[in-house]
Amino acid sequence: MYMKLYLYFVLSFAFAGIHIANAQTSIDNIVQINGVVMTADSLRAVPGAIIIVKNKNRGIEAEYNGVFSIVVYKGDTLQFSNVGYRTKEFAVPKDLPGTYYSMIQLMVQDTFYLPETIIRPLPSKEAFDYAFKHWDIPNDQYEVARKNTDVYLLRMLAYTLPMDGKEAQSRQLRQQANEAVYYGQRPPMNILNPIAWGEFFEAWKRGDYRRKKYNPYRQQMK
Repeated sequence: MYMKLYLYFVLSFAFAGIHIANAQTSIDNIVQINGVVMTADSLRAVPGAIIIVKNKNRGIEAEYNGVFSIVVYKGDTLQFSNVGYRTKEFAVPKDLPGTYYSMIQLMVQDTFYLPETIIRPLPSKEAFDYAFKHWDIPNDQYEVARKNTDVYLLRMLAYTLPMDGKEAQSRQLRQQANEAVYYGQRPPMNILNPIAWGEFFEAWKRGDYRRKKYNPYRQQMK
């Protein structure tokens, strides 16, 4: 009985030691790589470079200044890619000492060719007139952006579209804040406001109150 218990404890400690040793070995194989991706000719940062671990479904995207940080296993291969640059690979050494590593990855610009585009004129003037009248050419992104930011269009939408919940709440809160200023007292009257009187006299001198807009119904009544 005691011999069985002794063997049980010996085997338990042996398996626990093996598990701890394997865990320690796995942690020692992990390395954090901090670096920056730059161009090879001018040493400028490459923003948005993609760094993936080859043959593994994980990776990161570099910051706008080319800085990146990724955790990998020793022996993994990092693949650097970006539009307009040649793909680069870096194999993490298996005998790399420590768990931190700093690097600078240089990338070379790549030349790529677009497919050929041939532009031909219309066969006749009648075909051009028909195309000019009936063809519906979609707007490009620049024209769409120009229309969406047109001052008169935005002003018209601001006057015609109803307020959403956030705008209505903001207006209600501003109104309550203005009314809270005169709690317990009578609000001032504009008839005693000297600035309003000054604006009234200036408008009267300019003749703003003598100007009358054309009204077709008034002309018909006369």
